[in-house]
Amino acid sequence: MTDKRITLAWTGASGAPYGLRLLECLLAADYQVFLLISSAARVVLATEHGLKLSASPDKAREQLAAHLQGNADKLTVCGKDDWFSPVASGSAAPKQMVVCPCSAGSLASIAYGMSDNLIERAADVVIKERGQLVLVVRETPFSTIHLENMLKLSQLGVTIMPAAPGFYHQPQSIDDLIDFMVARILDHLGVKQGLVPRWGYDQRT
Repeated sequence: MTDKRITLAWTGASGAPYGLRLLECLLAADYQVFLLISSAARVVLATEHGLKLSASPDKAREQLAAHLQGNADKLTVCGKDDWFSPVASGSAAPKQMVVCPCSAGSLASIAYGMSDNLIERAADVVIKERGQLVLVVRETPFSTIHLENMLKLSQLGVTIMPAAPGFYHQPQSIDDLIDFMVARILDHLGVKQGLVPRWGYDQRT
């Protein structure tokens, strides 16, 4: 894929380290990333990762650049009501978007096209423009409502990817589990990655 632009959204589900690691990998792969952060996502990120991001998009970008040790030249942080952002319009938005982590509330809003904030609108744009939308849903157990919303979106071509890391690569740390999920996301996006061994290859002699 020649268009190396992508929208990444963080919502208020548990799993903030997945989103942060995915951002790091996308920037390392030279992608232009439009990052959307919900208010609840900032709370979760501070709780799970100890990173307290400002509500100001410009300040949050500076904080992330420092956290990523300066690798943020192609990062744009958008405000939740920045309706003039490229991600809000089908004529300008990236064709790929990932919501990681994706809360059950965001899942429902996207399923019903609510578009009450920039995250929901950006997802709606990707769906209507027949782009690639990946939702890394983090909830357990799933209720019938959650499952119905996922089925509806899956039938529209959205990839539903619950945050469910595998163990066949014998993870030794939490970071290994995070990398497993991020590697699967990158695979679906068509981004080259070497975070985890691929099934079968290391077992062959």
